[in-house]
Amino acid sequence: MTSEHYASIWDALADSPEEAENLRLRAHLIRALAGAVSGWGVTQKEAAERLQLTQPRLNDLLQGKVDKFSLDALVNLLAGAKLKIEVEVKAA
Repeated sequence: MTSEHYASIWDALADSPEEAENLRLRAHLIRALAGAVSGWGVTQKEAAERLQLTQPRLNDLLQGKVDKFSLDALVNLLAGAKLKIEVEVKAA
C-alpha cells in the first residue's frame, strides 16, 4: 500500500488543480459568510431571510457544505451579507 501526499486537502479531493482551487475558494467564501452570520447575533431564520435563503440552505452554508454552493452563488450571498470581496492574483 502506497501513501500519497498532497499540498492541501483540496488537492486530495479534486481531480485537477483547477477543481482544487475552485474548492479552496468556495471554502474560503463559506467561512467568511459563516463568520458574518455568527456575528449578526440573530436566529438562523432571521439570517436566512437577510440572505434570501431558505433555512435549510443556510444550514448547509453554516455546516460548510462546499459542494452545495457555486462560486457565483457565494459571491451573490457575500453581497447580500454586505461583505466586500477583494481579489489578488499571483503567479503560482
